[in-house]
Amino acid sequence: MPSYEGRLELTWTNKHLCLLARDDGSYEWLDPSDYRVAEVRLLHDVEAVGEVGRRRAADNILIRGDALHALTSLARLPEFAREYLGRVKLAYLDPPFNTQQSFLQYDDALEHSVWLTMIRDRLVQVRELLSLDGSVWVHCDDAEQHRLRCVMDEVFGASNFVASVIWRSSDNSNNDAKQLSTDHNYILVYSKEPDWQSIRLDATPDQVTHYANPDNDPNGPWFDGNPLNSPNPRENLKYTIISPTGHEIPWPANGWRWSRETLKAFGKSNLSKLIYSELLGRYCMKSGVSAE
Repeated sequence: MPSYEGRLELTWTNKHLCLLARDDGSYEWLDPSDYRVAEVRLLHDVEAVGEVGRRRAADNILIRGDALHALTSLARLPEFAREYLGRVKLAYLDPPFNTQQSFLQYDDALEHSVWLTMIRDRLVQVRELLSLDGSVWVHCDDAEQHRLRCVMDEVFGASNFVASVIWRSSDNSNNDAKQLSTDHNYILVYSKEPDWQSIRLDATPDQVTHYANPDNDPNGPWFDGNPLNSPNPRENLKYTIISPTGHEIPWPANGWRWSRETLKAFGKSNLSKLIYSELLGRYCMKSGVSAE
């Protein structure tokens, strides 16, 4: 990967060309100016399901055909561009993984150059459609994950990388694996612009039962810090804590969850929220001292 102006760029055969998909599943390399890849395809109505509005671009759309043609049409046809260009919040791509296997529906054994060009051209179109606070999520596995990451760095910029989500795709280990059993996939997440933030989901009542607000803190309910003990015995975590009222609070069996230095770094306000109520309660129960 040669360096251009201080950044790494992945190169491959025919990177400067475009691909034309044939009906038989094969591909042809063409110059980007060739009308067969440069033209914008019209979208023809085939069927409507349920209630639809007067403007088809404003309804939910299911497009059957080549993904690149569909993306180009959404970005270039005025009717659809008004609805989608620069306004898409999230794009999810589930391309063929290029596992070098053949399936009944498609051939998943492409040259790396073909696969990279296909995904690059589609990512470029997706980026045009995304809003400034939009993001793209691309599903893959180990076969092309490292190359895909490089291409997405080129198209979206390395600074717009958000995360590599790893999820378990199989419940069982492959006991016949010759090396290691692989049971996970990836989803690479990139944003349109830096400093992208996810929209957090509201917690359900069952998930917040351990939060309380006994002191009517204006910031809302908080968690008292349980569990405080270390999951494993650690000598450096075994130390006595002096409470604000001067009482000595001994360590749990395995030691505290945090080191003495980390505990000091919490500060007084965080100490009261994270651990003080639990520490004082533990001390009172062991020593019989009143909480007051």
